[in-house]
Amino acid sequence: MKFIIQRVSNASVSVDQKVVGEIGNGFLVFVGLCDLDTYEIADKMIGKLLNLRIFSDENGKTNLDLKNVNGELLIISQFTLYADCRKGNRPSFTKAGKPEFANEMYEYILKECSKEIPHVAHGIFGAHMEISLVNDGPFTIVLDSDEICK
Repeated sequence: MKFIIQRVSNASVSVDQKVVGEIGNGFLVFVGLCDLDTYEIADKMIGKLLNLRIFSDENGKTNLDLKNVNGELLIISQFTLYADCRKGNRPSFTKAGKPEFANEMYEYILKECSKEIPHVAHGIFGAHMEISLVNDGPFTIVLDSDEICK
């Protein structure tokens, strides 16, 4: 499982030129899933995501987490995070999770995050989406379950 987390001032996702999800201050999270992922891995990744202290406190230090700043989440499924670019110039996506399993895990992540964060917006699994964002910093973090869940 891979999360690309961007601290944003605002972000939105559109499908067919219609906004289907939007947030103000918070995290835009791109989620890549593979067939080896489990609910246990998802729980560890969600815990790390929700407790990342990357918002500035009153002294300008990155010391506050999403809950401390009443932040919001926009979570987008993105199978391309499992692109294999080792050979040739056309990426292979065979390491990405099969759609039915990946969607089940994606829905689980949305449900679990909603238990902690009041506003969790999301895209539409498998749809062609257009993402707009204002990256605050910029501040981008990569979480990989191969490193987080050892």
